[in-house]
Amino acid sequence: MSALRHGRPTDRSPRARRGGASRRLLALAALATASGLLAGCTAPAAEPVAAAQPTPTPTPEYVSTYVEPAAPELAPLTGELVEPGSLARSALAAKIDNHPLARPQLGLDAADVVFEELVEGGLTRYVGVWHSDVPAEIGPIRSIRPMDPDIISPLGGIVAYSGGQQRFVDLMRATRVYNAIHGQADTDSVMFRGSNAPAPHNVIVRAPELLAQHADIAAPAQQFSFAADAASATAAKDGQPITSMAMTFGSLATPSWSWDAASATWLRSMTGGAPDTAASGARLSAVNVVVMRVPVQVIQDIPTTQMIGSGEAWVSSGGKIVPATWSKPDQNTPPRLVDAQGVAVRLAPGTTWVELVPTAGSFSFQ
Repeated sequence: MSALRHGRPTDRSPRARRGGASRRLLALAALATASGLLAGCTAPAAEPVAAAQPTPTPTPEYVSTYVEPAAPELAPLTGELVEPGSLARSALAAKIDNHPLARPQLGLDAADVVFEELVEGGLTRYVGVWHSDVPAEIGPIRSIRPMDPDIISPLGGIVAYSGGQQRFVDLMRATRVYNAIHGQADTDSVMFRGSNAPAPHNVIVRAPELLAQHADIAAPAQQFSFAADAASATAAKDGQPITSMAMTFGSLATPSWSWDAASATWLRSMTGGAPDTAASGARLSAVNVVVMRVPVQVIQDIPTTQMIGSGEAWVSSGGKIVPATWSKPDQNTPPRLVDAQGVAVRLAPGTTWVELVPTAGSFSFQ
C-alpha cells in the first residue's frame, strides 16, 4: 500500500514523528523556563534567629570592711602593752611623805614607779610617779629636796609638792617639769588639806584634775629597758633565787621586801617588819625592786643624794636577783642599768620601786 494518502504524509511518517518530538521538547523547555521563573520569585527561607540574651549586670568591685587593729603600745613606765592612745597624757610625780603620821598614804599602791630617798632625821620620803593608773587622790605631799630635780627631770610632766626652801624650789623650777606647788593660785582647786592627819602631813592632790589642767604636756619617755614578759626579765632568767631583801637608809628607815610567788610580786614591810599598806588597804608591792647604792652628802643639814654618776646596783624580778651597774650622765637622762658584760638589764613588765640606798647604809638579801 502506498505510504501517501490524499497527497499528505501520514502520522507515521518520519517527518511527522520529528515534528511531534520537537513540539514536546519545546513544551518541556517552556515548562522548565516557567518553573525557573516561579522559583526565582519565591523568597529564600529565613535564617533561624538566636534568642535574645539578657545584658549581664556588672558585679561591683569588692571593698573590704575589715580594719586592721592598731598595734598595742608600750606603757613607758611599766613596759606593759596598752591600747594605742590610752596613755596620751603626762606623768605626774609627787613628793610623798613617809613620816609615821603620814601613813597610810593615798594612791601609793597605784604608782607606776616609786623612788625612796633619805631625808633628815634618818627618815625617807618617796617620789611617786603616776601615769598608767591615776587615782582620784594622792598624798600627803611634802616639800622638795635638792636631789629631786635629778630624779624627776627625765620624766618631764608635772611635779606636785608642798613647797620647800627657796633654793630647792628654784632648782626644781629650773627644770623642764611643770611645778604644781601647794599655796599657788593655780593649785587652789586641786590641792587641799585633808582630815587624814595633822598638818603638815595632810596636803592632798586631786590627781586627775591636776592632769586635766595641763593636757598639753606630753607623755613621758621610756625610763627602763623591759623584757617582753616576766619570764624573760634579766633577773628571772639569769638571777640567783632569793626570798627577801633588807636595807638600811638611816636610823628610822629599815624597810624590807619578801617574795610572794602567789602574786608574783615583792611585798613591802616597814621598819620593824609590819606590812606596809596604802590607805586603800592594799599591801604595797612591786614587780621589780631596783637597789641603787648612792653617795649621800649632808649639805647644810640636808642629806643630798648624788644622782649624777655611777655605782653598784641590784635588780630583783621574779623571785631572783642579779648584780648590775647604774649610771646617769646628766639631769635629763634616766638611770641606765647594765650587767657585768655591759648589756642592758631588762625589767619585767609592771611596777618598779627604786631604792636609793646610801653607800653608808646597807643592803642584804637571803
